[in-house]
Amino acid sequence: MSPRPRAEAREDAILSAALELLAEIGYAAMSMDAVAVRARASKATIYRRWSGKAELVVAAIEHHTSDHAEPARTGTDGVGDPHDAGDLRNDLVLVLRGMRDRLAGESAQLVLGLISAMRDDQDLATAVRSRLIDGKRESFAPVLLRARLRGDAPPGADHELLAEVSSALLFSRLFVTGEPLDDDVVNHLVDDVLLPLVHRSDR
Repeated sequence: MSPRPRAEAREDAILSAALELLAEIGYAAMSMDAVAVRARASKATIYRRWSGKAELVVAAIEHHTSDHAEPARTGTDGVGDPHDAGDLRNDLVLVLRGMRDRLAGESAQLVLGLISAMRDDQDLATAVRSRLIDGKRESFAPVLLRARLRGDAPPGADHELLAEVSSALLFSRLFVTGEPLDDDVVNHLVDDVLLPLVHRSDR
C-alpha cells in the first residue's frame, strides 16, 4: 500500500471515530483524546490535520455527507444541475426530495445534539454555519436562475428564503413531530408553500 492510501485510511478512521463519539456521547463530552483512542491514532496526527474539536467535527460531518452526496453541479448557471427537470415545479420537487433524503439519512441524536452544542460553543457554531449551512442556502439558486431565464419566476424571488423555509419544514417533520415526509408531502410543500413564496414578489 502506498503512503497516500495509508494516509487516507488513517484520516477516514479519525473522522469515523469523531462521528461515532459525537453520536454516542455528544459534543460537550467528546474529546480529542477519546477520538485518538477510538481511531488508534496519535493526538499529534490529529492536530496536524485539524486545529481543534470544532474543526474536526465539521470535517467528520462533511465527510459523512459526501459519501451520500449527489453528483456535483457544473457551473453557476445551473447547466448540468441534477435538479434540472425542465420546469420550476419539478425542479423544486427534486431539490426538496434531495434535502429530505440527506436529512433522513442522518442520526436524529447526532443532529439534535449538534444544534444544542452550537448554543454553547461559538467555535462550533461558526464552523457549522460557514461550512455546512451557508452552502445549503444556495441549493435553490440555480433552480430560480433557470426559472427566471424561462420566465417562470420573478426577478425578486429569494432562494435563501426558500432554503430556510424548506430546512425548517423538513427538520420539524423528521426530528421533532415524526410526521410523514413521503413524496406526496413533498409535492404538497412545493405546491402550497414554496411556489407561493416564489411568486409573491409578482404582487
